[in-house]
Amino acid sequence: MAKRSSDEVGVEAPPEAKRAEGSTSSSDLPLPPYASASEEHRELARTKPPLVFQLDAQCGRARASTITLPHGPVLTPVFMPVGTQGTIKGLSSEDMQAIGCKILLGNTFHLANRPTCELLDKCEGLHNFMQWPRNILTDSGGFQMVSLLKLAEITEQGVEFEDPKNAGSRMLLTPEKSIQSQNSIGADILMALDDVISSTTVDTERIKEATDRTLRWADRCISAHRNPHRQNLFGIVQGHLDPDLRDYSLKEMIKRNFPGYAIGGLSGGEAKDAFWRVVEQCTRPETGLPADKPRYLMGVGYPLDIVVCVALGVDMFDCVYPSRTARFGTALVRTGQMRLTSSEFANDHRPLEVGGTGPLKDYTRAMLHTIVTKEPVAASLITLHNLHFMLTLLTEMREAIRANTFPQWVRKFLQDFFPSASPPPCERCPPRWVRDALKAAGIDVEDIFDWSAKEELADMPRDYGRSGKAA
Repeated sequence: MAKRSSDEVGVEAPPEAKRAEGSTSSSDLPLPPYASASEEHRELARTKPPLVFQLDAQCGRARASTITLPHGPVLTPVFMPVGTQGTIKGLSSEDMQAIGCKILLGNTFHLANRPTCELLDKCEGLHNFMQWPRNILTDSGGFQMVSLLKLAEITEQGVEFEDPKNAGSRMLLTPEKSIQSQNSIGADILMALDDVISSTTVDTERIKEATDRTLRWADRCISAHRNPHRQNLFGIVQGHLDPDLRDYSLKEMIKRNFPGYAIGGLSGGEAKDAFWRVVEQCTRPETGLPADKPRYLMGVGYPLDIVVCVALGVDMFDCVYPSRTARFGTALVRTGQMRLTSSEFANDHRPLEVGGTGPLKDYTRAMLHTIVTKEPVAASLITLHNLHFMLTLLTEMREAIRANTFPQWVRKFLQDFFPSASPPPCERCPPRWVRDALKAAGIDVEDIFDWSAKEELADMPRDYGRSGKAA
């Protein structure tokens, strides 16, 4: 049997969690207090809460808000870049400040392995370690149940992984250990450990088990959280693609009165028609997530998906996509994605994005084509551009919501994003799920495209640099 060091093992599961082994319902379990903080800390939390949510404007279901956190205000809708181990690959903390980033992500599983929570404790948290004066959100490590599934064993106590960087070494991640690690990391927003399963799973018993276990683990996370006066613990709504299980998870999570909530279990390969319906259910007025708290859609980073989900009422997004695709030489533009490795850009001396104001506004496509995948600086440059693109896109949406012109902004965005599609007659149209989702959000786009067209375009169209045309 592989050895497991004592500092890798989560704390013993509490008696109520052991009794829950094999259980399928959580609604009868007592709700623990938000944390076992001292009375002094409770008084501090009452006088100066670590999260203040202010709804600044609403246009249909789309919201513009200000979330005030310990390291400053965050204006929503907001995209949160992912810095897995305390850095956005290829960029410095100063770079992130320069493009206006107010909050970024860290990965608990990876940070606990390297640089380790012991080192972060000595540095008094990740903010000091990475010289980042603004806000941080950490995931719980739950996503690794999917990404490292072949190396994991999931039980009521937690999830046991084979360390992917140390074959034969085992490590146990429990709800208590996840929160302990996130407390050490010092993030402004912590995520409860959830039982994450692939969105393409069809095993109904496993889906129900994961939904119930997520609630039981949420209670253990609440009990383990030792810094509620300065760190915010968000709950995660699960339930897969099943409307009844989603409704059950919604109601149970809301009972626990978290400072904010995430919509989990999506962006894992499910059909987009199922994806948007889950988001719509979770943000639906009256029956969805509370209107007076932040709503965070986990792991969604395609510009089109974000525009639609802002229309449905989501506030916060994160994804590795903009920075990961940059390292392969792909830039995000208003007409989709521009693969700068392609030969058509070798003699294209136009700016990366004509009329753009971002950090690469003076760089030509030909110059970037010459260095992509060959010079390390290219990955940094395109990452900087892509993240600036995402932050700017979300800022524009906020301004449109505040101006009560969001539907018009969405229509213009779609026309720019799909320039090869037009009103009837036309051979191409955007993905039809977009029309259906926006209709549910009260935004009519029926007249600007030929939705009966034979060819349905991809969610992320490609710009070939041919007079602005994309496909």
